Amino acid sequence: MNYQLIRSKRKTLSIEIKPDSTVIVRAPYNMKASRIVDFVNAKTPWVNKQLLRLEEAKKRQNSAEKLTPSELEMLAEKAKEYIPERAEFYAKQIGVTYGKITIRCQKTKWGSCSSKGNLNFNCLLMLTPPEVIDSVVVHELCHLKEMNHSKRFYAEVLKVYPDYHRHHKWLKENGAALMSRL
Repeated sequence: MNYQLIRSKRKTLSIEIKPDSTVIVRAPYNMKASRIVDFVNAKTPWVNKQLLRLEEAKKRQNSAEKLTPSELEMLAEKAKEYIPERAEFYAKQIGVTYGKITIRCQKTKWGSCSSKGNLNFNCLLMLTPPEVIDSVVVHELCHLKEMNHSKRFYAEVLKVYPDYHRHHKWLKENGAALMSRL
């Protein structure tokens, strides 16, 4: 298997698969090459499975119909009604307040949280199951407590939304096909 090796000050080995099917192996500076090769060999079945999933997702993307401007407008309107209600519901549980909520048609992000406490959400979320929408809302609201993706951040997310990882996985597996409809 071909891969790009990136060494850094990290303490552990990891493998990342980019959307273009590039395989990145990250390793500590001082780790022996033989240990890295053993790690990659042990992970090869997993990598092959992920690459196959990625190819299948690309095929689905290519066959997906593009949304018309009026369909996008309708999704944005639905999102403007639905998402603020969910944000209000979860903000009380998390114990945070936020600024304004903006709905956009974005090609790369499902949501974001600014340092000023404003929240942005993708109108394409309206094409996902309600639990996925909630997972994105909770994710962004928890950034009001932790502006990072640390263990503390995910602990906050899981306190409020214990099934977060399952719904995040759905978005990872199906999100590219939805985004390709823009």
